Amino acid sequence: MTIEEDIKNIEDEIRKTPYNKATMHHHGRLKAKLARLKEDMQKRATAKSAGKGEGYAVKKSGDATVVMVGFPSVGKSTLLNCLTGTAAEVADYDFTTLDVIPGTLLYKGARMQILDLPGLIAGAAAGRGRGKEVLSVMRNADLILIIVDVFHPQQYDILAKELYDAGIRVNTKPPAVVIHKASRGGITVNSTVELEFDDRMIKAVLAEYKIHNAEVLIRERITLDDLIDVVIGNRKYIRTLTVLNKIDLVNSEQLQTLMEQFPGAVTISAAAGINIEALRERVYNELRFIRIYMKPQGASPDMNNPLVMKTDSTVADVCSTIHRDFVTNFRYARIWGKSVKYGGQRVGLSHVLTDGDVLSVVVRK
Repeated sequence: MTIEEDIKNIEDEIRKTPYNKATMHHHGRLKAKLARLKEDMQKRATAKSAGKGEGYAVKKSGDATVVMVGFPSVGKSTLLNCLTGTAAEVADYDFTTLDVIPGTLLYKGARMQILDLPGLIAGAAAGRGRGKEVLSVMRNADLILIIVDVFHPQQYDILAKELYDAGIRVNTKPPAVVIHKASRGGITVNSTVELEFDDRMIKAVLAEYKIHNAEVLIRERITLDDLIDVVIGNRKYIRTLTVLNKIDLVNSEQLQTLMEQFPGAVTISAAAGINIEALRERVYNELRFIRIYMKPQGASPDMNNPLVMKTDSTVADVCSTIHRDFVTNFRYARIWGKSVKYGGQRVGLSHVLTDGDVLSVVVRK
């Protein structure tokens, strides 16, 4: 029996088995085994592609990397051209983009790498249509734009499933669960919250991955799928933004229905250039940038060329960005801005910065 047949049999059994207290543990074992088999299948497909020399080598650049994902002919190449001015090939037939096409979006001092990936199709996570290579690039992104054709809103659910099957968890944080493996002592479970499953279920899931000795600490309510994700340990948690394209081709009532179906989505027309500036603003905000203005000692701050950092960055993060010696030789820093009580306040490496702060770093010479 092939691994694909094993997966199908387990999925069928999960569907046929009612979930209740009597079947809870059996259900948990099936889900854990299913996740393990899918993981094994993906590793084999990845190894097979690597052996053939296939794949996309994309070097990250700029302050963040944004990837656009969507079905063929959804308008990604046209949108890339609108956002960045990149001359990507555009045509009215499927699979125009056969490679990764990079562009650069400059906005509010931030330099964002935008990647137009080949169109995804159903079954991409299992390797169809070079889906493995496309999804592997996406796993290293800071933000994913899910581009949906207004005439085919069902594309979103298919794309979301492919991302999930590829181990990408969208718009969520890693579960507050820690598993410390041990050499003896069995499985010890400590939870600060009430869970929907018991210790026996947790031990059954861990056993499926040959973990028989470990301390499990759970700090929030989680699902069984969350627990399996933590055990597997290679999930990527990435923010996504849904973009509805071709709005110039539908009427106001159709557009209203789509906006209700996709709350928070950005509605655009790449071909007509509608709402492109609004999309740039949303991309910038979703990446949670802050601007830090550097002030050399005894000089005025450079207010024209901010250093772009992520929200919750510290003085140490800025020093590391400038040069690693700034951390090694750091003495103190002075800050003018909202993150301090008064202008010129002296702070250390652990101080958390706020958008618009002016920073002066003093190092040992």
